[in-house]
Order: sequence, then structure tokens, then C-alpha cells
Amino acid sequence: MCGICGEVAFGDRRASTGAIARMADAMAPRGPDGAGVWAQGRVGFGHRRLKIIDLSDAAAQPFVDTGLGLTVVFNGCIYNFRDLRAELEAAGHVFASQGDTEVILKAWAEWGPTCVARFHGMFAFAIHERATGRVAFARDRFGIKPLYFAEVDGALRFASTLPALLAAGGVDATIDRVALHHYMSWHAVVPPPRTILSGVRKLPPATVRVVEPDGAARDHVYWAPEFTRSAEDAARPAEEWRDMALEALRVAVRRRMVADVPVGVLLSGGVDSSMIVGLLAQEGQTGLATYSIGFEEAKGEKGDEFVYSDFIAERFGTDHHKIFIPSEEMRANLPAAIAAMSEPMVSYDNIGFFLLSREVSKTIKVVQSGQGADEVFGGYHWHPPMADANDPVAAYADAFFDRDHARLATQLAPDWLADKDESLAYVAEHFARPGADDPVDKALRLDANVMLVDDPVKRVDNMTMAWGLEARVPFLDHELVELAGRIPSRFKLAQGGKGVLKEAARKVVPSEVIDRPKGYFPVPALKYVDGPYLEMCRDALTSPAARERGLFRKEWLDALFAAPAEHVTKLRGSELWQAALLESWLQAQGV
Repeated sequence: MCGICGEVAFGDRRASTGAIARMADAMAPRGPDGAGVWAQGRVGFGHRRLKIIDLSDAAAQPFVDTGLGLTVVFNGCIYNFRDLRAELEAAGHVFASQGDTEVILKAWAEWGPTCVARFHGMFAFAIHERATGRVAFARDRFGIKPLYFAEVDGALRFASTLPALLAAGGVDATIDRVALHHYMSWHAVVPPPRTILSGVRKLPPATVRVVEPDGAARDHVYWAPEFTRSAEDAARPAEEWRDMALEALRVAVRRRMVADVPVGVLLSGGVDSSMIVGLLAQEGQTGLATYSIGFEEAKGEKGDEFVYSDFIAERFGTDHHKIFIPSEEMRANLPAAIAAMSEPMVSYDNIGFFLLSREVSKTIKVVQSGQGADEVFGGYHWHPPMADANDPVAAYADAFFDRDHARLATQLAPDWLADKDESLAYVAEHFARPGADDPVDKALRLDANVMLVDDPVKRVDNMTMAWGLEARVPFLDHELVELAGRIPSRFKLAQGGKGVLKEAARKVVPSEVIDRPKGYFPVPALKYVDGPYLEMCRDALTSPAARERGLFRKEWLDALFAAPAEHVTKLRGSELWQAALLESWLQAQGV
């Protein structure tokens, strides 16, 4: 896990090593164990290293193979790199290191762009071919590892974070009105290729992009989950799906233990993270480090789920670390958490992951986490209404959107409102794609390919990597997701959601954590915006920068300030926090 960056110049320009160094320096927290810059004419790469596999300098990046004429920078982990290495050695390749970075480079030399289909892992990488002058970029199937682009002064720059691109200078930082529409409709989700800034774009997941020396580019989407099922699958009983899902998850968890350093687990006490702990215990793992976090209660609402995480930790004998954060400490760290975001993210649990990662990184470098289970196995409250929907697009929007276009028009300043309902149009286009006939499957496909990528997955990457902590997500193993896509939706929606997964969990963890009410990362102080949090929001939205930008109607902001608790979205989010978070992020980035 690392931070990567670089510049590809066109025409007579040479890559700016100064710009590359500034980008790399901006990502120092992602890679505290080393740094490197390489440049050859019009192409230059930068890297910040977090040592996880092959801790020696032989695996340092940028990694150059002069014999093959290839240079690579890579962020992530290829879990099956040892198997691939054996295959490549059998084909005649000789390795100079023991890590997964060189495996990517040799795999590219042997199989070309199709090599990514062989990778089990999370990754974003860039490869320069000396012979052709091409530069290729690739991102994993779920976009677990980010990759941002900006065109600046006759060059293409890329980086693992958006703030790194800003640090190099020259980026068009005006607000993208379509992205703003998505942000306000989907609690901050902005699908690729857009970001909230007009001058920054991101590579979609499961995509390889090849850039020619003249700047021409072509994209290839190498994977997409299918939601079609054979007659045999349609007739398969629930018990068989349960056993297949359990075995696939067991393999996924096992894969994500590959490392030359210890691997722990972020344990919320919910069924997903508890299953990871239980499966590792069944694998014979002892002394497993687990971590939970809690906050002060607010308005009578508890700020932790320690009763469940303690129960699982005791049941499986983990080395458990329980972290409690006082409200004042949380408030003091909010600006740093916001600044660590590559894009503005409104979910309350950002600060939870930020502070949890701070503490976890003091004792360990790698953790497994339970993100993705709800999107893959149908665990959210907006999934059941889809089952009998006559108009799936309208049903999804009614259950999931923060607000419709008409209401948004009363909140955004007229100059910032998109010309049409961009968010509803996006859902309609996505639902119309072939390969998912069941309305529930249409929703799950959108959630897994878009909402998951640019909300929980991005959140975990940004907040963990802010402290040099690598997070791995076994529920996003692509073979597990492919299996889940074949499971009929009635089995997923059973038992209030995630039915097939809950049945699998009964073979691993106690029923107390399976049949409990569904929990979310509780940060009640941000749910009920008052006191110093209200003043923080007011300061952000009435600052000179905010007034000059003028994103929101004054009358709407006045209503939010007067009664923040009365303005809550369908997903229990604060409208005031959503607006203030955006402004706070823009100001933190110097925009």
C-alpha cells in the first residue's frame, strides 16, 4: 500500500520532477517508509512506500526493469502474487525482488493489458513502456485503490489522491455542476469519471487506460459483475447458497492474510467484521489483534457498540483494543479528517475511521475490514422496496436519494444548479444496462459498482491511509461478488436483509451478533448538530470564501442554522452537515 503519482508530458515538454516531488510529498502519510522519483524525458513517476511485502530496498519504487524496458509505480496488494510469480518464472522470467510490484511488471511484459484479469487484489498502477512510449494505467475491479488525473499545461498528471494533484499546481479547481448535483443527491457520492472539481477526473474501476505518446487514450473495461443466473442456479436451495457463500468468504479472508507484517481486524461487533474474526479463528489464527472505537453519547443515543465487539473478542480470544474518543477530541480532529479526504465525504463515520486508524497504526500496519457486505448481499433498507417495484428507477430514488431535483433547486444557488436531473438520469441509464433483469439486482449492481466505490471504499482508503494503515476488504473479493450475483434476490433479502450471509454466519459466530438490530458507525454528536458543531458549520458556510463561491441559497442556510435537527435526509443525515462538509473540504484544499 502506497501513494503513486507522475506526469506524462506531450509535445516537446519534459516531465517536471519538481511537480512530481510535490505530489509525492503531499502523500507522505500514505507511504511513511520510503520515497522515490524517476524520470525519463517526457515521463516521470513518483512513489511513497508503506512496507508490507518484501520489506527490503529491492522492492522500492518506482521499479525499473531495464531489460524489459518497463517502469512501474503501484499502490495496493496482489494477493496471489506468489502463484503468478511461479507461473512467470516457468515462462523464463527472472526476479530481483520478493514482492508483488515486480510481479505486475513481469505480468505486463508476458500478457500485456490482459494481465489484470489474473490479479486477485486491490491495485492502481502506472506502467511506462520504453519501446512504444506508451503509459498504461489500471485500477482494480472495485476501485479500492484510487487514481486521479488532471490535464495541466500540456501534460497529464496522476496521483493516488486529489489533494496531491492540487499540490503540484495549475489544476482547474472550479466546481463541476453535475458532480455537485450528484453530491447533493447521493450523500456525497460522485461517480467516475467526475469529481467535485472540473479539472480533476478519476479512472473508473476495472479499467485499463493506455495513453499514446501523442496523448490519444483508449479505455478497456476488463470486468463487470453479472446478475444473470442459470436454471440450475435459479433452482438451487438456500442451504447450498449458504455453504457456497461461506466457502467463498473463507477463501477471501485467507487470501488477505498475505503479508510480511502482522494483519489485524477492525471489529465493529456487527455480523460482517465478526465473521472475519471467526473465520480467522477457524483457520487457527491466534493472538489476532482486533480494534473497536466508540464516542460519547448525544441526545441519549449511544456512541459505541462495545457490548458486541467485546463479546466477539472474548469469544474468539483476540488481542482486543477498545478505543474511546471524548467529544472534544473528536471535534479537535475533524479539520484534519476533512483535509485527509480525497473528495468531500459526508458520512459521519469518516472521523471514526480516521481516529481508529490513528490508534491502530501505532501497533500494526495491515487490517481486514467488513465493508461491502451490505452492497453485495442486500443489507440496506432501500433494497427490499425494490423487490416489487413497477418503476425501479423511481423506487430507488424514493428510498435512496437525499432530495429530488425540484427540492435541490430550492437549496442550490441558481448558477450552480445543473440544467437537468443528472442524478436521476444516471440511475435510469445504469438500470437500463443489460445483465440485471430483477429490480433488486439492478440496485445491487449500482450499489456495488458506484455507491460502494465512491462512499465506503473511498472512505476506508482515505482515512486509513492518512495514518499509513493498509485496509483489506474480503467482502469485495471478486469471486465472492460473482457468486453473490448469481444468488436469487429472495435469499439475499431474507431475514431483513443479507439472509444468505446471516445463515452462513451461523456456522461461524454466535446468534447474538447476527440477530441484533442493524447498526451503523455511531457518531451521534455529528448527527445532532448543535453547540460547537453548529458553530463550526456556521463558520464554514458564512466564511468569505463560502460567500464568494455562493453555492447555496441564503434562505436555505438560514433555515438550517435556525433548526438543524429539522432538516434530516432519508438516510438520517444532517443537511447542514452535508453543506458545511463540502465548504470545509474546499477550504481545506485551498480552493
